Amino acid sequence: MLQVKAGEVQKLGLLYERHKKALFGFYYKMTRSTQLSEDLVQTVFMKILNSKHTFVGDGKFITWMFHIARNALHDHYRKNKHAHLHVVEEQASELVADVNLAAQHEADVSIDKLFTAIDLLTVEKKELLVMSRFENLKYKEIGEILNCSEGAVKMKIRRTLIELRDLYQKLEAGDEHVA
Repeated sequence: MLQVKAGEVQKLGLLYERHKKALFGFYYKMTRSTQLSEDLVQTVFMKILNSKHTFVGDGKFITWMFHIARNALHDHYRKNKHAHLHVVEEQASELVADVNLAAQHEADVSIDKLFTAIDLLTVEKKELLVMSRFENLKYKEIGEILNCSEGAVKMKIRRTLIELRDLYQKLEAGDEHVA
C-alpha cells in the first residue's frame, strides 16, 4: 500500500487480488447477496485508491481496509435504508437451488433459523460476528477497526453470541415474538 501511496497505482491490482476474496466473504456473510458483495468490494478498492494519501503504514493494511469496508457497508445501508431486509428473500432461492432438499431438509431448517437469528441482530453485532467468526480477525484487529480496546471487543462478541443463542432458541421454540 505504501507503494500505491507513493504513486505506483498499478500495485493496487496486487492488493485487490490478495484481498478481494476476504472482502467478498465479509460482505456476503453480512448481506448474502452476491451482486451487492461484488459491488461493495469494488467500492472499497475505489475508496482505497481515492484515500491512499490517508494510509499511514503504522498498522496492518488489512485493518485499514476492513475499516473502509465497514464504512462502505454502513454507507450502503444509510443510502438504502431497508434494502438489507429484502436481500435475504432474494437470495433464499439461490441457496435452496444448490442443495438436495430431501436429504438436507432438517439441516437447512436449522441453518435458516441460524441465519434468521443472525439477521435479527443489529448491524454492529452482525459485523462483530462476521469479523470474528467468519473472517477470523483477531480481537485486537477488530478493536483497531472499531476504535475500541481488545477487552471491549471480547465483551461485545460474548454478548452478541449470547444474544444470538437466545434468538436461535426462541426461533427453535417457535416463538412468534422474537424480534
